Amino acid sequence: MVETVAPKPNFLARLLRRPPVIPVVRLQGVIAADQRPGRLNIDSVEPLLKRAFDMKAAPAVAIVVNSPGGSPVQSRLISNRIRQLADEKGKRVLVFVEDAAASGGYFIAVAGDEIIADPSSIVGSIGVIMAGFGFVGALEKLGIERRVHTAGRNKSTLDPFLPEKYEDVERIKRFELDIHQVFIEHVKRHRAGRLKADDDVLFTGEWWPGLRGLDLGLVDSLGELHTTLRERYGQNIVLKAIAAKRPFFAMPRLGFSARGVVEELSTSVEDRALWARLGL
Repeated sequence: MVETVAPKPNFLARLLRRPPVIPVVRLQGVIAADQRPGRLNIDSVEPLLKRAFDMKAAPAVAIVVNSPGGSPVQSRLISNRIRQLADEKGKRVLVFVEDAAASGGYFIAVAGDEIIADPSSIVGSIGVIMAGFGFVGALEKLGIERRVHTAGRNKSTLDPFLPEKYEDVERIKRFELDIHQVFIEHVKRHRAGRLKADDDVLFTGEWWPGLRGLDLGLVDSLGELHTTLRERYGQNIVLKAIAAKRPFFAMPRLGFSARGVVEELSTSVEDRALWARLGL
């Protein structure tokens, strides 16, 4: 009987064997259609997703979500695009939640094959909110007369200087309920068989820490990006950050305008308010 000995791997082949590279797309910020730094929308996110999914040798695509929510339309567009590219390229998508994947942030997160959350992160907030201010009587006290002329009896809905009308509130509630139903169906479709609580628990707009989210089936496991990927794909993996490309000849902005300052301040306040409702 002749004993066969398995050939040792060629040293050069081992030397040239490249470690797996996993693209990492970081989705950080408020979700909104306007094109501002730090805002998430389909226009800003699409190029990053395409570059990540185009990496043929990558065993998976990692997406880090850190968002308090925002536009339901942009949330849906981004979430659907992630799933479309994953199916088209045959890639597994691992979503990692850092501080928060709340409201629209969670809408995006459910596009992943798995959601891995930090135990102290915030997940959920599956609901819809519209908010504003009422200044009825303010102009009169200031001696200012405001004139509003409309064609269409509902064109002045949500006017902050007019008294709130019952029929306007009812119409807004119907609008919110319709959008909420889209959100609920999206979560149920992508988390089918994994949700562990009734609708009247999951879909009230409440949010939970990642630890509780695991019990409810909102996330699949607890952990963080580097440890999880090294455990699954080896200690020598390379994580490639996919970030927006900066124009080579980009010129710094000079000067400022009063309008620009006001717009930037307004955006900052809006963003801060979205994070603050989560206690962050």
